[in-house]
This record gives sequence, C-alpha cells and structure tokens, in this order.
Amino acid sequence: MVVTVPSTGASRRRARRIRPAYAFIAVPMLLLALFVLVPCLWGVALSFFHYDAIAPARFAGLANYARMGRDPQIAVSLQRTLTYVLLSVPLGLFLSLAVALVLNERWFRGRTLVRAIYFLPNVVSLVAVAFIWEWLFNPDSGLLNYALKRLSLPPQMWLGDPDWALPCVILVNVWHGLGFSVLVYLAGLQGISSAHLEAARIDGASRWQEIRYVVWPLLLPTTMFLTIMGVIGGFQAFQSVYIMTGGGPVDSTRVIVYYLWQVGFQRLEMGYASAIAVLVFATILTLTLVQWRYYGRRIEV
Repeated sequence: MVVTVPSTGASRRRARRIRPAYAFIAVPMLLLALFVLVPCLWGVALSFFHYDAIAPARFAGLANYARMGRDPQIAVSLQRTLTYVLLSVPLGLFLSLAVALVLNERWFRGRTLVRAIYFLPNVVSLVAVAFIWEWLFNPDSGLLNYALKRLSLPPQMWLGDPDWALPCVILVNVWHGLGFSVLVYLAGLQGISSAHLEAARIDGASRWQEIRYVVWPLLLPTTMFLTIMGVIGGFQAFQSVYIMTGGGPVDSTRVIVYYLWQVGFQRLEMGYASAIAVLVFATILTLTLVQWRYYGRRIEV
C-alpha cells in the first residue's frame, strides 16, 4: 500500500485557505462560549451549593438533588409540563400540517399573502401576544365571553377556572407558533417530488390515501424536527404562564420552569433552582434522544 504524504507547500497553501475561516468563526464561538457554555457550566456547579445571592455560597454536595426527591411540587410541576407538551405538540402539528396542505394547493389564490399573515404572530413578541389574549379571555370585558353572550351561552371564567386555564395557555402558544410550523411543513411539501404524487394518482389513490401513504411518510424528517422543537419549547414555557395566570389558579398552570423561577427569584434559593434547571435539561435531553431513536427507525434513508 502506497501512502501519499502531502508536500509542505500544499499544506501551507491549505492552511492559508483555512485561516480566514477560523478568523470568521472565532468571535461567534467566543461569544457562544462566554454567554452560553460558561453560564451552563456555572449553573451545574451552583447546583451543588446553597446560595441565596447575598451570603457566600456554601457547598452542599447532593443535598439539592436529594431535596428534589422530597419536594412534591417537582412532581406536580413536571406533570403539568408533560400535560402541556402532550396537548400542545400534537395539536400544533395537526393544525400546521392542515394549513400547509391547503396553502400548498395550486388552486389556492393569494397563497403568499396568507402565508405572511400566518407567520405574523410568530414575529410578534410572546409577551405582547399574552397580554392581548389575556384581555380576550377577560371574564367581564373579553371578546370571548361577549361572543358567548350573543349566542345565549353562559360566560366562562377562562383563566380563572382551573379546568380551563392550562388549555387557554396552550391555545395561545400554539397560535403563536403556528406560522413557523406551517412554513416548515410548506418547505417539506415543496421538497416532495411530483412524480411520487402522480404515481399515486395513476394507481387510483384518493386524496386522503395520497396524504397518508405518500405525503406523510416523506414528511417524517420535517415532523421529527418540529416535534423535537415543540417538546423543547413546551418544557421552556414560562412567559405566557407568568403573564396570563401567574401559575394559578390553584397551581393549575405552574409548569416546571415557572416553579424554577419562583424558587430562584422569589425565594432566592439559587442552588436549588440550579438543581431544578439540571433536572429540566436532563429531561429534555432524554426525551430528545427517545424521539430521535423513534423517528430514526421510521425515516427511510
């Protein structure tokens, strides 16, 4: 076997070509390390200490993690978060795929305008969106109860009802993120070769069979991306809960990140809050790996 060793001149020329690339990515990588990697490592380290942001930190070992096992609010908050994810992710995927299928039809006029309209809520800050929806859900002056009264239906408490509060928050977040999911699905639909669809039509497939047996399998990579991002976003839900319900009523919307905020910034138990953050990270990582394995077995390469 002959081994070819690059000449010194070729290596130098290659190094000169690569050097500008390293120079371009050096500053972004430095900023990423300073503002993402270092804070993450600091948070993990802080989870092994008792720290109230005032007195010096005291080493606690695994005490914060042991405390999580005795804290009933951890299990309750995780259960609320899982409920949020299990309701919001499938609903968001179904609605976004349905809208994308309609907008992808050639007979649909004004598709570009409608796509922009659907994407507009995603551009608006979730804080502003939450304030607007909070007004819509107002039991006294909100438009939703006004519409119910016009239909001779009883008004609802909405955000003040423990049975309705979490579904209302889910509705707001699904509506806010619908435009992004629609555009991603549209990109996936436009990447499907027309030959697959024509072959299905020649074989006599109906529109529903075409979607189920041709379009849906080919959209699995897109669905995997949106599902993973939806689960991650669901476990990070905070802004809408903070503004619209404050974790209530009766803790019905106190998701895990909201509880983390209460522990860290209301009680000033920074060490325990960091341990909860590590738990959230571990949960998200585990669910992401499970989804990756699940979809990886079903996606045809």
